[in-house]
Amino acid sequence: MDLILILEQTLNGVQLGMLLFLLTAGLTLVFGIMDLVNLAHGSLYMMGAYFFATFTRLTGSFLLGAVLALVATLILGIVVEIVALRRLYARDHLDHVLGTFGLILFFNEAARLVWGPAGMSIPLPPYLARAIEILPGVPYSAYKASIIVVGLAVAGFLYWLVGRTRIGMLIRAGASNREMVGALGVNIRLLFTLVFGLGAALAGLAGVMDAPIRTVQIGMGENILILAFVVVVIGGIGSIRGAFVASILVGLIDVMGRAFLPELLKLFMTPIAASTAAPAISSMLIYVAMAGVLVFRPEGLFPARGG
Repeated sequence: MDLILILEQTLNGVQLGMLLFLLTAGLTLVFGIMDLVNLAHGSLYMMGAYFFATFTRLTGSFLLGAVLALVATLILGIVVEIVALRRLYARDHLDHVLGTFGLILFFNEAARLVWGPAGMSIPLPPYLARAIEILPGVPYSAYKASIIVVGLAVAGFLYWLVGRTRIGMLIRAGASNREMVGALGVNIRLLFTLVFGLGAALAGLAGVMDAPIRTVQIGMGENILILAFVVVVIGGIGSIRGAFVASILVGLIDVMGRAFLPELLKLFMTPIAASTAAPAISSMLIYVAMAGVLVFRPEGLFPARGG
């Protein structure tokens, strides 16, 4: 088997894993700390992509559009938390599911009203549209490499924020015992708003990084949200380290399966049948991995112990 192809597909798996991590890091923070089942997290990812497409066209700058999209998604997340989600904290998870599912419908229709039903595409600037040589004779997409770098940078930032700062200490304490933290004079309501805003910004960043690869369209966050919840379950609810490891694992399983399963299946079936079956089996392998983790480690690979 071609070693260059294996290396390229491994990097593609890591790249998909970094996108999933950007999405799941915010989801696992909100889920683990606020005990909120937020189905609308994928909608914030979608809105980040739409904001990015809009600001890039208005400013003519790819980087400035990305920065403005992150700020807009952060503000949107804070507004959503204050206006809608704050009323759900004291209720059970079924109310969380129903309330945030309503937000999915709201954001989908709002996007249809503002941007129309047609999708939007974002062209890459020349410095990201080229290939770079990661090893002698091994070219790789500069943009995909930038996604990996951004994902690693965000992982490092979250490790520092949660594990090395006073805000991180409050976040970990709030996850363990919010009543006690509130009794010590910490404004839990403000803390939750900040955490949700950070989670929304991370979802928006995932949308920003993914938007040039695929068409920005209504409902784009719903399919990837399923994978995000799988990552949260595999990694451990509330664990940033777990989200990071599980994201890479899921990304590698999906990409490697789609890349190499067709050739393996051709040994047993026709080429057409193999090409049809391989993507389905690749998707199934992700859920098989999740089932295996739930059997042997029901709390996930890295149960949250302060992040």
